Amino acid sequence: MSAHSRSVPPVWVAALGGAVVVGVFAGAQFLTWIPVVAAAAVLLTFVIQLSLQRKEGLVNRIIASVGGVLVILAVATVVLILLYPASLDRLVA
Repeated sequence: MSAHSRSVPPVWVAALGGAVVVGVFAGAQFLTWIPVVAAAAVLLTFVIQLSLQRKEGLVNRIIASVGGVLVILAVATVVLILLYPASLDRLVA
């Protein structure tokens, strides 16, 4: 794993951890908290990438981090919708 790509997985792990915490504690209110996890992951991405002080590959590392977060949270959302199908009633009402 190159030095450039070592900064990406910590954001994915944080997003996965956030999704698990939301799934355990938020219950049917998960649709409120998944976007909060996404926003925190984006902020963490920028903190990590800007702390590296390397210009080369910055955009690619940010895209990899945020893209992975979106995939992780999309899968988590689908799983939580399957667990709490009544939570979608709030979107329709």
